[in-house]
Amino acid sequence: QVQLVESGGGLVQAGGSLRLSCATSGSIFSIMSMHWYRQPPGKQREFVATITSGGTTKFADSVKGRFTISRDNAKNTVYLQMNSLKPEDTAVYYCNAITISNNYWGQGTQVTVSS
Repeated sequence: QVQLVESGGGLVQAGGSLRLSCATSGSIFSIMSMHWYRQPPGKQREFVATITSGGTTKFADSVKGRFTISRDNAKNTVYLQMNSLKPEDTAVYYCNAITISNNYWGQGTQVTVSS
């Protein structure tokens, strides 16, 4: 089992920055990749960013050049640094961990970007 707890969401003005954190616990040795997804109001959940166990990163086109994903292995935490935020980035952001046999989700953290 893997537990995920997101934090760092909040209200920010357009052009501002936020850093989301995803603290992991449990069977973290089994995690192959970590991901961030988001669900805007009234829309489906969508992919934001990935970081694999080998450090490879991938981003949705909508956030490339503005968001970065990183991890601190000593703290068992994955981060999503979000810069140049836009109102369309408003969403609940979810952390996701994939193991060989399972798919885990955090509870989500709200990010609201005002214009």
